[in-house]
Amino acid sequence: QVQLIESGGGLVQAGGSLRLSCAASGRTFSSYAMGWFREAPGKEREFVAAISRSGAVTYYADSVKGRFTISRDNAKNTVYLQMNSLKPEDTAVYCCAATSSTSRELRDGVRPPDYWGQGTQVTVSS
Repeated sequence: QVQLIESGGGLVQAGGSLRLSCAASGRTFSSYAMGWFREAPGKEREFVAAISRSGAVTYYADSVKGRFTISRDNAKNTVYLQMNSLKPEDTAVYCCAATSSTSRELRDGVRPPDYWGQGTQVTVSS
């Protein structure tokens, strides 16, 4: 069993930055590819970014490419999402996810993640 706890959300003005963290329990963190998803009111949950077990491979949604960076620290059992140049349309609940599959399959939605965090709210004001 893996528990994921997100932090770092908040209210920020457009153009600002936030860094989200997702801390995982257990000693098998490096066995999971990790990802971030977001869900805005009235919209379906969408993929944001994914990272491979080693951190060598990353994927991004087109809407965040060049602005967001996903990274991980396996020694700290934590995955991060650095969000820069934030826009009002980035407003959503951001959730991290863990999969025993691959980061590519996480991106492509081949199968649901094994674990989800509870989410953290990000609000970008114009």
